[in-house]
Amino acid sequence: MEKSTKRIGEILIAKNIITEAQLHDALSDQKLSDKFLGVILKDKGLVTDQEIAEALSDQFGIPLVDLKSEHVDLELARKYSTSVVIDHKCFPLKQDDFTVTVAVVNPLNAVAISKFEEEAYPRKVNLVVANETDLNQLIKNYRQYISESIQRLLKRKPLEGTQ
Repeated sequence: MEKSTKRIGEILIAKNIITEAQLHDALSDQKLSDKFLGVILKDKGLVTDQEIAEALSDQFGIPLVDLKSEHVDLELARKYSTSVVIDHKCFPLKQDDFTVTVAVVNPLNAVAISKFEEEAYPRKVNLVVANETDLNQLIKNYRQYISESIQRLLKRKPLEGTQ
């Protein structure tokens, strides 16, 4: 992960999304909390999830993925723990023998990424940035998919001779 010399606030200013005054105000708020700057700016209504995702993609040199247009195999996510997929918001999109591509909202979430890397080993993890709203919707769809799979299993009739 190649981090840019620019910080997220500078990137958002350069894109004319926020002003320097808004950045300084948000940075002051950040000193009083443990929130990421992007979260503070979003809570203030100054940026969208998409703008944050684009800025993080620029900052870290990580590709941005549009989950609405991406084909997602929900079955692939079942190969990983629900904790890492749902709780840590690391959603696997593609996998081959050597790599797995994982959508994340926050490339700075070292705990989440480390847990996913442990589960993916020996595959190399390639990160892509997704906007939070879209990733939350994907996780909601995945939870529904799991629920429906469980319901189908429960409705199956036992094989003859086994009861």
